[in-house]
Amino acid sequence: MNSSVDTLRRAFGEKVGRAFVSCGQTVVYVDRDNLREILHWLKNTPEEDYDYLVDVTAVEYRDPERPLEVVYQLRSLETHAELRVKAELPKDETLAVDSVVPIWAAANWLEREAYDMFGITFRDHPDLRRLLMWETYTEGYPLRKDFPLRGRFSRAEQVRRALAANPEANYSMEELSIAQAQFDLPLEMRERLERGERGQIPEPKVQDDG
Repeated sequence: MNSSVDTLRRAFGEKVGRAFVSCGQTVVYVDRDNLREILHWLKNTPEEDYDYLVDVTAVEYRDPERPLEVVYQLRSLETHAELRVKAELPKDETLAVDSVVPIWAAANWLEREAYDMFGITFRDHPDLRRLLMWETYTEGYPLRKDFPLRGRFSRAEQVRRALAANPEANYSMEELSIAQAQFDLPLEMRERLERGERGQIPEPKVQDDG
């Protein structure tokens, strides 16, 4: 067990919850309302010195009663110690925690990805907007357990909605020209594409030399 757990408990008492070792990594749960204060302490206390934020992500379990967890992977470049800090976010409440961008600038894009994929709001983030999906994406959060494997809309509906909402902001002119060219295809082929069918690849013709 990483010794930081004991020093955290001495410093923050009941704000620090259970801790355990998984695959050689120490995992500790902390109170979500004190998350930023605790992470600031872990970085700026000389005896701890977790100066490298490796990742910010989230975990959602199949059990609908279990909270979603926001996860911070920390490392000290000086001592090579690693610590995984988690905070639980009940799914019947707003999924929100304070941003740690003021502590680690690298959290900017990491928090945006967690927001984009899981729907977690990071309060006081300087530029909280989608990172991987486009701003007008309306299907939800792709890494949530309730998100359908093939998305909520058909491919044709996804394209229709994207093109209807300021397409120049989401597609290059080359991509738009390809979409426009689809309307030059035969009706039967367009209908098949809209149904997601590829059709059969024709057999190559064999030239008769006789």
